[in-house]
Amino acid sequence: MRKIDLLFAEYSESHRNATNKFIHWICVPLIFWTILGFISLIPSKSIGFRYIGEISYVSLAAMALVTVFYMRLSFLIGLIMIFIMTLMESFAYGINIRFKENSWIVYLAVFIVTWILQFVGHKIEGKKPSFLKDLQFLLIGPIWLLSFILKKLGIKY
Repeated sequence: MRKIDLLFAEYSESHRNATNKFIHWICVPLIFWTILGFISLIPSKSIGFRYIGEISYVSLAAMALVTVFYMRLSFLIGLIMIFIMTLMESFAYGINIRFKENSWIVYLAVFIVTWILQFVGHKIEGKKPSFLKDLQFLLIGPIWLLSFILKKLGIKY
């Protein structure tokens, strides 16, 4: 069995309850976005892209590291996550422009609320979050959700 399938199987063990899964479908992408948003606030030079906005070198480096992690598990998932992270960075750029020096408050508020909801979901599930056992599961959550979309579309990852 491939490593990605083993990770998904282990992650699934604490994500079987329908309510917990529903909460994860909302909160995991938002948490991932807030982390990218926080990273985008680290002062550094940036590159401007038409239609996307500016992405800082620090954000690009973080995205590159995450992409390497994903590509080692599945080339297709890595490619799709580059696209998803770029969309999230574009949205973060919009927040940073709109809220200027207060954009961190937006990220913090979303981060706190979504983590509270995640823990509520795991309380309902009756199992601890996977990342408490292994921190790499913080990066597995987003692609675990993506795997359901790919399966629904009949695309093998």
